[in-house]
Amino acid sequence: MSSEGTGEFSGYVLHLLTSPVFLLGTIFQVWMLIDAVRRREWVWALFIAVFSVFAAFWYFFSVYRSSPLATRGFELPGAHDRRRIKELQAQIHHLDKPHHYSQLGDIYFQQGKLDKAESCYRASLERDPDDIDTRAHLGQCLLRLQRPDEARPLLESVITANPKHDYGHSLMAYAETLAAKGEVDQAITVWQRVTENHTYPRARVQLAELYLKTGKKDLAREQLQEVLTDAPHAPAFQRKRERPWVRRATKLMRQVK
Repeated sequence: MSSEGTGEFSGYVLHLLTSPVFLLGTIFQVWMLIDAVRRREWVWALFIAVFSVFAAFWYFFSVYRSSPLATRGFELPGAHDRRRIKELQAQIHHLDKPHHYSQLGDIYFQQGKLDKAESCYRASLERDPDDIDTRAHLGQCLLRLQRPDEARPLLESVITANPKHDYGHSLMAYAETLAAKGEVDQAITVWQRVTENHTYPRARVQLAELYLKTGKKDLAREQLQEVLTDAPHAPAFQRKRERPWVRRATKLMRQVK
């Protein structure tokens, strides 16, 4: 290749590397690659690394965009694998056991597919009406579906039987239900019960929000500071799960300074 041709080629490459489209594509690819690694989606990570931005867009629409918005920050205890869905559906078909419906409902809840989760929980309760876990999770599901009137009796029955159910998650859902119904003082009382035994940012941030709503700025600041002080020292998986609450705490802190 002549020096003139080499110069033209180099100019083209330089133009490509400095173009806004290329830079944005590279940033998007790196963003999706990091997300795939965090989710331990190793096959996707390999595709994104090898096949560039095209695989990144494929990943975005197939995996990233399907992340739950309705339930982000409201996870149920325990990890759920989306690949378990087919296995559970087969077990339901052959065995028709209530706990299989409930487990499938939990997966749909984690995915933000709340209508499907509700159907599974109700099918489970038809077969075992006394299962406390399913009643609690159905209550949480109904709450996320903006139906607190239906959620309340389910969650009340659970925390009456076991106030510590699901490591305090059922009690937190009950506090959220009271707040959704406008019963602020009762919700504050329940949130205080939660924070006496747990350091969940989900609890502290929502308690701080209610303190602000009732003019208790100093108490709100105390709860938010606890969240922001503890966040950097949490394990990586916990930081990821609690990220929405830490962001809310950071935003609220600007209002109480």
